[in-house]
Amino acid sequence: MAASAPAALPDAGARPASSAMIWTALVVVYVVWGSTYLGIRVVVDAEIPPMLGMATRFLTAALLLAAALSLKSGWRRLKITRREALGAATVGILLLAFGNGAVAIAEQTVPSGLAALLVAAIPLWLMLLRVGGGERPRGLTWLGVLIGFGGAALLALSGGNTSAKPLSVAILVVGTICWATGSRFAPRLGLPRDPLVTALYEMVFGGTAMVLIGVIRGEPGRLHLDRIDGSGWLALGYLIVFGSLLAYSAYSYLLANAPISLIGTYAYVNPAVAVLLGWLILDEHITWQILLGGAVIILGVALVVTAERRLRT
Repeated sequence: MAASAPAALPDAGARPASSAMIWTALVVVYVVWGSTYLGIRVVVDAEIPPMLGMATRFLTAALLLAAALSLKSGWRRLKITRREALGAATVGILLLAFGNGAVAIAEQTVPSGLAALLVAAIPLWLMLLRVGGGERPRGLTWLGVLIGFGGAALLALSGGNTSAKPLSVAILVVGTICWATGSRFAPRLGLPRDPLVTALYEMVFGGTAMVLIGVIRGEPGRLHLDRIDGSGWLALGYLIVFGSLLAYSAYSYLLANAPISLIGTYAYVNPAVAVLLGWLILDEHITWQILLGGAVIILGVALVVTAERRLRT
């Protein structure tokens, strides 16, 4: 996938997935999503209301993606069935409105690096959802889950040493559960076969839900365009082009073509990128509790993924 222009996005639905395409998409998710935590923090610090800001991000990206796909393949490529629309709406609301929206709301007080480390627990929630579906994981998997959630608890407690408020941390945890739920059940919801079309409609439905939630939260009354710093607009543009058009399309492609245990490995890299950028650019304070909690979470996720790969082998 090309980062410079949406029109260069490949017709991923027209040919079977290859290992090269899967790993390219995975690297994009690894690195670009790690940087989006910084982008979100800059947006909310620039006095752009979180839900309306993220709604602008996804709806603008959806419009650009729709134009690119239509120019490349014609408007017929965008046609979907009622069942596909319902599936895209379900995933878009869970992943974007509730998942990404929770991150944006939380990052009004939670440092971007800490937010990324808490989100790293998503593979652990995915495992619990699989258990709820009747699967019986190995002992090593359970050990990884217990260790990972221990790290998440340590991070939640360490929020008191930063600007994070307990309510913001709680909202962020709920958002990770929603993201894990959407990721877990996405392959079963009859989504469009073309992953780029899937990403498009998920952004449309998720972005629309964000507008409604923002209105309910009273965000329009707090939106003052004349007060928004230029860095906020630049960060929003980065989130639209790279965080949404590129990375979210890559994630939708992975959900359709790669095993969820492999997709979950992005939790290894995203926190490291986010913590480093938050420290370098925003001068976010990194405590030993944050470093220890993050290391424990990543260890837990590593054990879970290792156990699952052995089981598949």
